Amino acid sequence: MFSVPQSSKSEFLDKARQAREERKGHKEKEKAATQIQALVRRFLCRCRLQKQIRKEVDDYFQVSETGTTKRNALSIFKIARKLLFIYRLEDKTRFEKLCRAILASMEVENEPKPDILQDNKLVTLYLTMLVTFTDTSTWRIVRGKGEALRPALTRICENIMGHLNQKGFYSILQILLTNGLARSKPSLSKGTLTAVFSLSLRPVTAAHFSDNLLRSFLLHIMSVPAVVSHLSVLTPEVKTHDLLRKFILFLSREEQCLDICVCLEGSHTLCLLGNLIHLGYLNEKVLEEEANHFVKDLTDMLSYCQRYVSQKKSNLTHWHPVLGWFSQTVDYGLNESMPLVTKQLQHLWGVSVIRTLFSDVLSKKLESQESTPPPPQPSTSQNNLPVKNLFKRAFQKSASVRNILKPVGGKRVDSAEVQKVCSICVLYQTALSTLTQIRLQILTGLTHLDDLLPKLWAFICELGPQGGLKLFMECLNNDTEESKQLLAMLMLFCDCSRHLITILDDIEVYEEQTSFKIEELITISSFLNTFVYKMIWDGILENAKGEKLELFHSVHGWLMVLYERDCRRRFTPDDHWLRKDLKPSLLFQELEKGKKRAQLLLQYIPHVIPHKNRVLLFRNIVTKEKESLGLVETSSASPHVTHITIRRSRMLEDGYDQLRRLPVNSIKGVIRVKFVNDLGVDEAGIDQDGVFKEFLEEIIKKVFNPALNLFKTTSGNERLYPSPTSYIHENHLQLFEFVGKMLGKAVYEGIVVDVPFASFFLSQVLGHHHSTFYSSIDELPSLDSEFYKNLTSIKRYDGDVGDLGLTLSYDEDVMGQLVCHELIPGGKTMPVTNENKISYIHLMAHFRMHTQIKEQTAAFIRGFRSIINPEWLHMFSTPEVQRLISGDNAEIDLDDLKKHTVYYGGFHSSHRVIIWLWDILSSDFNAEERAMFLKFVTSCSRPPLLGFAYLKPPFSIRCVEVSDDQDTGDTLGSVLRGFFTIRKKEPGGRLPTSSTCFNLLKLPNYSKKSILRDKLRYAISMNTGFELS
Repeated sequence: MFSVPQSSKSEFLDKARQAREERKGHKEKEKAATQIQALVRRFLCRCRLQKQIRKEVDDYFQVSETGTTKRNALSIFKIARKLLFIYRLEDKTRFEKLCRAILASMEVENEPKPDILQDNKLVTLYLTMLVTFTDTSTWRIVRGKGEALRPALTRICENIMGHLNQKGFYSILQILLTNGLARSKPSLSKGTLTAVFSLSLRPVTAAHFSDNLLRSFLLHIMSVPAVVSHLSVLTPEVKTHDLLRKFILFLSREEQCLDICVCLEGSHTLCLLGNLIHLGYLNEKVLEEEANHFVKDLTDMLSYCQRYVSQKKSNLTHWHPVLGWFSQTVDYGLNESMPLVTKQLQHLWGVSVIRTLFSDVLSKKLESQESTPPPPQPSTSQNNLPVKNLFKRAFQKSASVRNILKPVGGKRVDSAEVQKVCSICVLYQTALSTLTQIRLQILTGLTHLDDLLPKLWAFICELGPQGGLKLFMECLNNDTEESKQLLAMLMLFCDCSRHLITILDDIEVYEEQTSFKIEELITISSFLNTFVYKMIWDGILENAKGEKLELFHSVHGWLMVLYERDCRRRFTPDDHWLRKDLKPSLLFQELEKGKKRAQLLLQYIPHVIPHKNRVLLFRNIVTKEKESLGLVETSSASPHVTHITIRRSRMLEDGYDQLRRLPVNSIKGVIRVKFVNDLGVDEAGIDQDGVFKEFLEEIIKKVFNPALNLFKTTSGNERLYPSPTSYIHENHLQLFEFVGKMLGKAVYEGIVVDVPFASFFLSQVLGHHHSTFYSSIDELPSLDSEFYKNLTSIKRYDGDVGDLGLTLSYDEDVMGQLVCHELIPGGKTMPVTNENKISYIHLMAHFRMHTQIKEQTAAFIRGFRSIINPEWLHMFSTPEVQRLISGDNAEIDLDDLKKHTVYYGGFHSSHRVIIWLWDILSSDFNAEERAMFLKFVTSCSRPPLLGFAYLKPPFSIRCVEVSDDQDTGDTLGSVLRGFFTIRKKEPGGRLPTSSTCFNLLKLPNYSKKSILRDKLRYAISMNTGFELS
């Protein structure tokens, strides 16, 4: 009866637990209330204290500002402690007043003052504070009796600097400098910049230029864009403490240089590079003493940047205004300061630094010796006429000629002098491949000194025991660092020399002989020719990669610039470019077998093969294509023949209408021509290629007649080029394409036509104008020599070109109206000045030779290349293509002509009239008359390139005794009478005639040699019709 139910027990326990929890909750609330009250009281107390201190500080400064009482340093110290204890952002003004009060109490000297509006006064104030408390030299207390305190106070300053470094002092200064200087116009005053630089130097000098602080200085201060440039302009009196030498020696350790580059990355490494170069420019003595280390440091830094220089745009690259496409992050905030950085970099290829670095090369004296002129070289073409005089001028220009015409050898490649020059060349070569967007500036700077490249060439000639060529060929087969440096020197020489010759005009190269003498160019071209030939023929190029491939393209580029200039105006002896040790038969065999070296030789240096062998190769290529297209007669098949009907009175119109719509392969194939008169009656005769030849010659003669105004002739030598006003013909572009096809057909069939083109136009047909090294101004004499002289006189004008009143435009009289052509948009309002006169000259030349006839040339090329594959013509120079079109410009070989002549109508090689004919041609006729005779018979005054064996149809002579309507000359009676010299009647009144379509001379059976000579001379001189030359 006394037992408690189980449920009552549970309820009791629950109530007890709840009571405990309630008591615990009350205690926690009381404790929380106490804590909150304490926090509030603390906060209120702190606010009261802060308010009290701020009031005390404000009262203190208010009293100070009234000037009634001068506060001592102890009172300032006490008030400073209080203010710094409660300092918040809202106290910036009070802090500024505190700083001013401190500075006033110390009476510091040389306080920097903002002298431009953009300067922030607070920045100036804080910098002054830092300058004051990091150096005791301006403290008044240490003067006089206080000198004993200097060591202790200096130690305090050092502690302050140590504290600042721990808190990211250099990073803050870097931000300040970058924000103030990394712009087109700096926003830091002279005083501010001086203060920042002095502050940044103090920790370094205090630590006696320790590696750790030098590293920080390089990373944060020297990487600020153009900081040295701003310092040298604004504060040239700033002491540099021989910084350049210390930087150079620090970076000369490879691991430290790499560490700096990795930390800075591309853009800022470039800024550091610019500052170091500028310091070198300002400290010539240090640069001279530490040249080796300086060159190594710059090369290493450029090589680091080069790793990330890309040749093309991609998703992983960014555009950099100096480096081009760059595969590292680019700080675009630096773009505004890049012009200043570029200006710093330009000191590297400026005259001062080049003279210092290349002092060993430039100090070399070029030996001289008395020299006798070489025998005059035989010349037949108009292009070669100046050669004799050119050599004469070159050797008579001075009494002595530089004696560096051939390698002499003797200088050890492992000597310190050679190693130094090689490392300098590696530096500039690395700069060329890294600083892609200012490559031309570098090349121009390196070529500014006229004597650098000739002396570098003399230096190259002295290398090794036997001179340059053998040494460099050995280097190609070695993979040592020494070999790479030697090849880099050759590569730099080639790149610079190529650039120099490209920008020099003919007067500077041939007459003034700027930098290189003519005889030096001859020797250099021989060296380059052999070097490139050996690289190809010895199989080195096939496996070349990286640096070797770049070297090949440099050497080959320089070689081709010289070769093309020689083609335009000769300066080398005959057969200079040929390789005597190359057998054409072996080359052709290897081409047949598809050997790589033979293909590369034909691709890069076809000029080493004799011209006639290349023409023969061209003809073989054409024959193979004809066979592949089924255009050649075989035992099993006949080629497709295209028949066209032509009215003689409308030959051009009918030919254009019927041929322009034909497929290209049909034009390449057999075309049979049937002439009809105006009534539509067929002319007698069967076309066995002869009638088509006549048709083609007549078409070409008509379209190239300047009277038609499709083509014009140049002033002076009357060479053909498209007329800028050809648009008067409604379908002029279609006509140009048709003309291109017809000329292509003539070349394709080996039919020579007497059409002399202007060389600038042929260069465009060959695609030379797309070359990197093409210069419009060099080709201008082939258009208008007088205009060329006028333009080059502007280039040499010593006064102010602006006085001439020229603008970037060209005024032309077009059919009685004055038309103004702007060379660039808005050019007619832009004056020509000394700064843009070179651009004006090139723009003018480009306009005259390209822009004016751009559409006409494109249409002509389109038609010509539809028949002639442009790759087939890569083996020919511009003059050689002219010879391919118009025949050889050599003397007519009468023995070759006699050997390949076919006789009809009773004539034979022993016939007296034939004997007289050959004797008259060889003895009585001069070269001009022999050319007129050939033109009279074949319509072309020049012989075929491969000789008369390749003249189609063959050269023929037929005996005729009476007029053509009475005797065709090949009847049985005529043959017998001609063979036995039986004359029906004296043909003394009959003139020789010809059928140029069949290359046939119709010759009466004259009784006397004198009659034959007189009649023949009269006939060839009265050969009427339009003549182009």
